[in-house]
Amino acid sequence: MQKRWLGRRVAVLEGGLSSEREVSLASGKAVASALRTRGHDVVEIDVGRDLPRQIQDAGAEVAVIMLHGTYGEDGCVQGMLEVLDVPYTGSGVGASSLCMDKVRTKRLLAQAGLPVAEDKVVGPGHWQDAVLPFDPPVVVKPAEEGSSVGCSIVDAAGDYGAALMEAGRWGSVLVERFHPGPEVTVTVLDGEPLPPVEIRPGEGFYDYTNKYTSGRTSYICPAEIDPAVAERIKGMAATACEATGVRGVARVDFMLGGGADPVVLEVNTIPGMTELSLVPMAAQEAGLTFEELAERILEGASLHCEAASGGRHGCPGESAYPAVQQPRVAAPDPRRATGGDPGAGRLEALPLAAP
Repeated sequence: MQKRWLGRRVAVLEGGLSSEREVSLASGKAVASALRTRGHDVVEIDVGRDLPRQIQDAGAEVAVIMLHGTYGEDGCVQGMLEVLDVPYTGSGVGASSLCMDKVRTKRLLAQAGLPVAEDKVVGPGHWQDAVLPFDPPVVVKPAEEGSSVGCSIVDAAGDYGAALMEAGRWGSVLVERFHPGPEVTVTVLDGEPLPPVEIRPGEGFYDYTNKYTSGRTSYICPAEIDPAVAERIKGMAATACEATGVRGVARVDFMLGGGADPVVLEVNTIPGMTELSLVPMAAQEAGLTFEELAERILEGASLHCEAASGGRHGCPGESAYPAVQQPRVAAPDPRRATGGDPGAGRLEALPLAAP
């Protein structure tokens, strides 16, 4: 493996301001330790609102983003790093913002031909008079949070209002028709799907407590499912990542539906890297140690905005909507810059994807 960043100051961004701060700290510290083992010069930054100053003071030359949730996984930090000219790991601004929004992501996945759960979005201020859109059970969760924060399964109509109020603490709420398990997740690393991991909570569903409490959930890798189904969901995971434009490492979650067609739940652009996380399990099954995985993630660091125009980092550009044509203002012909050409600045239909 080419070690582009060996001898350069690597900043691992962790902690942050979201509800997933504690998980982010654990992910960041695990990755920082792994990179130090591989010989890298690593500084850990507990991200605050003064992040530009923190990065400057640390002398960071490249950033490994281990932030989960708001301000870290939603394109905010990615955009700031683009402005600061600091290459970073994972997806760019557009794909990060898209995948943080479960509603927009599901609409795009459906357009790409992937099966998703039927849903209804309930906006703020409509909790009290809301009526169950489907027969129970239904899944109620924030439209823009991760780690199952605020998520619940409603088995009776009388519990629906309380579930909306809880999920609504984070904004709009996504209500989905329930699909039975088993729940399986597929890691995609640089476009390559890894062996699926099956998730078996000891009690209830795979909520925040079951995710991050040792012993509460069993994980089977490779998943004990039909080999044909395993190959199918690996292909679906790769398609989901291509459709949303994600880069680096991502995790795509599925419900297999008790024999029915698999349903895509969501795409995670910065999956956890703790001792209980699913990505390292899949990577180990594929023959990668945790240290090798961390370094593989680092090696993918780039500036996406520069890359889209053939910048010095030489990575492919990103597009959250690769098949869509959008109007873009054409650059004026420099030969006519002072000539008052009425055609300068005209709208042309150009693809968003890089050539």
